[in-house]
Amino acid sequence: MTRALFAALLSAVAFVAAGSAQDAKTGFITKDFTDPDGTKIPYVVFVPHGYDGTKEYPVILFLHGAGETKGRGGVPAKVGIGTAIKKQEKEFGFITVIPQSQKGGWQAASAEGKRALAILDEVTKSYKTDTKRVYLTGLSMGGFGTWSIAAAHPDRWAAIAPICGGGNAKDAPKIKDIPTWVFHGDQDKAVKVELSRTMVDALKKAGGNPKYSEYAGVDHNSWDRAYAEKEFFPWLAAQKKK
Repeated sequence: MTRALFAALLSAVAFVAAGSAQDAKTGFITKDFTDPDGTKIPYVVFVPHGYDGTKEYPVILFLHGAGETKGRGGVPAKVGIGTAIKKQEKEFGFITVIPQSQKGGWQAASAEGKRALAILDEVTKSYKTDTKRVYLTGLSMGGFGTWSIAAAHPDRWAAIAPICGGGNAKDAPKIKDIPTWVFHGDQDKAVKVELSRTMVDALKKAGGNPKYSEYAGVDHNSWDRAYAEKEFFPWLAAQKKK
C-alpha cells in the first residue's frame, strides 16, 4: 500500500468517525436552517441523552413568545419548554425542536410559521422519530401560533398545548379531535384569559374534549407552571395518532 493511499484511507476513517460522533451528539444542539434564498436561520434541537438512533422518539415543536424573537434579546431555548427540559434533562424523552422567529408571529400562513414546519421536517428526517407522536406547543405569541398551525394542519399532530394564546373559534371543528391541553393565568394582562376560554368552549361545542388549566392569580407567565405540571409530559407522550 502506497503512503498516499494509506493517508487517504486514514482521512476517510477520520471523516466517518467525525460524522458518527456528530450524529450521536445529544443535549441542546444549535443548528442552522437554510431558507430558499440561502439565508441561514438558527434553531435549537434537544436530543435526549439516551438517543443512539436505534429506537424512535416522540417529537415536540415548541413556539416561543415575542420576547425571544431575534433582535429583541433572549434565547428561545432558555424560556418556556427549554427551562422545563433542563430540570429533567437526563431523563427527558422527547426530541424537541425550538425554532426562532425572525420578525415575530407564528401564524400558519406566515413565513415564520412555514419555516417552523420546515425545520420540524428537517429534524424528523435527521433523527429516528415516531411520526405518530408529534406534538405542538407554544406560549403567548407561540400560543397563538399553536392554535393557527394546528387548524391549518390538523392531521400532523398527536396533541397540542397552547399556553396563554388565542385562536379563531370558527376553527374548532377542524381541531376538535386533536387531544388538547390549554393553559392560561386568570390575571393575564398581556393576553386576556377570555381568549383561551373562548377556544375551550368552542372545542366543546364542536364535540371535542379539551383539558383546561386556568391558574388563579397568575399573570402572563403561565408557562413555567404549565410545563412543570407533573402530568403534562406523561399525558403528551400517551397521545398517539391512530
